Amino acid sequence: MHALSVVGLLLVLGIGSWAGNPCIRKDFHRTSFVCVCNSTYCDDYEPLSALPPGQVLLVSSDKLSKRLESTVIDFVPLPNSTDGRSVLTIDRSNIAQRITGWGGAFTDAAAINVFSVNKTTQDNIIKSYYSKNGLDYHTGRINMGSCDFSPRPYSYVDTPGDVDLTTFALQEEDLDYKIPLIKKALSETDRPLKLFGSPWTAPPWMKSNNDYVGFSHLLPDYYQAWANYFVKFLDAYKAQGIDMWGLTAQNEPTHGSLLDLQFNCMGWNASDQRKFIVENLGPALETAGYGDVKLMMLDDQRSFIEEWAQEVLEDPRAFEYVDGIALHWYADDLEFPLSMDQFHKDYPSKFILYSEACNGFGDTAIEAVSLGSWNRGEKYLDNIIEDLNHWAVGWTDWNIALDMEGGPNWAGKRADSPIIVNAAEDEFYKQPMYYALGHVTRYIPEGSFKIMVDDGGENTHLKFTAVERPDGGVALVLMNRDLDLTRSVTIVDPDFGSIDLDVEPSSMHTLVYWK
Repeated sequence: MHALSVVGLLLVLGIGSWAGNPCIRKDFHRTSFVCVCNSTYCDDYEPLSALPPGQVLLVSSDKLSKRLESTVIDFVPLPNSTDGRSVLTIDRSNIAQRITGWGGAFTDAAAINVFSVNKTTQDNIIKSYYSKNGLDYHTGRINMGSCDFSPRPYSYVDTPGDVDLTTFALQEEDLDYKIPLIKKALSETDRPLKLFGSPWTAPPWMKSNNDYVGFSHLLPDYYQAWANYFVKFLDAYKAQGIDMWGLTAQNEPTHGSLLDLQFNCMGWNASDQRKFIVENLGPALETAGYGDVKLMMLDDQRSFIEEWAQEVLEDPRAFEYVDGIALHWYADDLEFPLSMDQFHKDYPSKFILYSEACNGFGDTAIEAVSLGSWNRGEKYLDNIIEDLNHWAVGWTDWNIALDMEGGPNWAGKRADSPIIVNAAEDEFYKQPMYYALGHVTRYIPEGSFKIMVDDGGENTHLKFTAVERPDGGVALVLMNRDLDLTRSVTIVDPDFGSIDLDVEPSSMHTLVYWK
């Protein structure tokens, strides 16, 4: 009754509208609020359906009150003058990359947290991500063996010297946590998930330092055994009814080569990764019948794109095996995205996928979990918009669920997540990051094509991107990160007319319309 009375009051006051169940907000005294879910209630949103031509679905979130609130507005005839308003013109003739999709990582920590609450609450977490009433995710990343967001370091072959991998075995973290979680997600979606695996480290006995952590590299004598390990992983998950869409050759190969990090890592340089792909991994996958699995190089910060692309993809043998490049966002604030444009220009047949991003990780001075941080939500959407505008085909969040401290993490590291689980109260909190993701994932499906938005060269102070959807519709995402200035914009589609929109401070919007 509380939720219904809130909705009724807001509708009477004319403050937004919902198609689904609204947010029940909770304030942790950050810059914004979270939405609370439990076993009996969770906010959700009706699946998208086409509107008649000329009508536009406007979906809005802001720092003060809105979370994916929708209303219907209309195109009007093109104006003779925009009266000083900024103009954004949709150009569907200028088509760029095809979108692969959106998702998050099925880490050990994520699964442990989901299964820490009762079954109905678990189901609500998964529905929040993978159902059409939630974020409608359709990709997912899986750590091969342990990562730092595991309860312990482990591999699938911890028997020293077992080069034939006869003792290869999935661990309890796979069988009791990750695999059941993935199957829950599969049960909520009406299409196969694009799942991809990433290794953090080989078994210590294959490495130069005989350890899971620290400066290290794979010993050359074990290149083929390590390639066969990938095949064993694919086979083992297939036997559990889970097929992989892709693999990355190594998570953050600069960890262990350039950085001495005390969590799971193994260093590679570009030359050695090329050699491994050409002589071992590529042929092993092909021989085992996994030649169609998408193989991604790098899986690290975009500052390394040029070096790795030239070293790996200029080898025609590696070019045949590598399907794309995976990137992480952690240094994006310091790096321009022009290297992504150059990569696409040089290698247009190879895709760019963002494979990891999270807030709150790293420096111990940073608060790992910040419940209700609007800025962290803005950072997510800002980065996704920038990446789409520079040829990325998708974006993968890191842990889909963490606890109130941002763990568990065996190495003592912590991070934030769009969903934070409070197991003691059998509830979870949807952060502003969750709704920032929703402005993209719910409205830009797989098979969409990036299209041009012409701002006439003006500095609109807005961040924006647009796609043409597979059903012929157009989705435009825009945001205003100003703290106190409303930005007035006229959105023009020559086939339909125009829309005047006042984009309020600290707000996010998605507009969707159909022919």
